[in-house]
Amino acid sequence: MALLEVENLSAGYGLFQALRGISLAAEEGETLAIVGANGAGKTTLLRTICGALPAMTGRVSFDGTSIENSSAHQLARLGISMVPEGRKLFPSLTVEDNLIIGSYPKRKGFWTVERVYALFPELVKRRNNRGLDLSGGEQQMVAIGRALMANPRLLLMDEISLGLAPIVVNQIYKSLPEISGHGTSIVLVEQDLNRALSVSNHVYCLLEGHVELSGLSAQMDRQALIDAYFGANA
Repeated sequence: MALLEVENLSAGYGLFQALRGISLAAEEGETLAIVGANGAGKTTLLRTICGALPAMTGRVSFDGTSIENSSAHQLARLGISMVPEGRKLFPSLTVEDNLIIGSYPKRKGFWTVERVYALFPELVKRRNNRGLDLSGGEQQMVAIGRALMANPRLLLMDEISLGLAPIVVNQIYKSLPEISGHGTSIVLVEQDLNRALSVSNHVYCLLEGHVELSGLSAQMDRQALIDAYFGANA
């Protein structure tokens, strides 16, 4: 049984249907990449999995339990955390306070404030600075650390490289194998195909709300993935 299973999932906004029969699965401890152009449905998929958007049809299950349409706080207590697009820190709170807030589900596990600092040493000297005072890269590290403080079994990450300098993106991506190495499954939304393939076990390419192509990242034909990404075969 997969840790996360999405079966024939459809969702949208009002009358607009953004997802059309999506099915995918993530095993315990693996990293799954969701790629696709703007408007493909990637963020909608994560928002539906994490309970921020109701499902129209289909099923989402976590460790064998149906969770579609569950609330965010219920999912956090089950062990699902999300790093949202845009980071969404509490700007007036310090780095450390933002991290501590992430521990509210009170789940036991590996991650603590000090272990987040060990993962992102750049934050140590900034621990008493407000979120408002941080660079974009530092904010992203805090957002990831805050999600880890809930000690999730499943970590959803939405566009974590967006708007950041390449050197900062490299630092953040180097942290992902360590996160998954401590037993956390990762579902990563990313537009950069090379980065997505470099850290993932499986990749799913979305096009206009459906899965256009999927497979093992190490065996994926790059040209086929590019064609699926841009809808060249549509």
